[in-house]
Amino acid sequence: MTIESLLVFLIVGAVAGWLAGQIVKGHGFGLVGNIIVGIVGAFLAGFLLPRLGLMIGGGIVAAIINAAIGAVILLVLIGLFKRAT
Repeated sequence: MTIESLLVFLIVGAVAGWLAGQIVKGHGFGLVGNIIVGIVGAFLAGFLLPRLGLMIGGGIVAAIINAAIGAVILLVLIGLFKRAT
């Protein structure tokens, strides 16, 4: 993994985490929190969306949308678990 791909990975995670924070809670989680939420969301969406038959496409914008969808799902699931306990 090169430095450039790592930077793109972190930027996509940060933007997706921020977007998910805006959609679900109405605020972000800080830079590190947004990156973590975005990266975990990207992995979650990469696992779930193809199984549902959804393909967004290629490129950086598609990666951000894909990661943001996964991050929203992640935040909704976390919110459901917090309410249950």
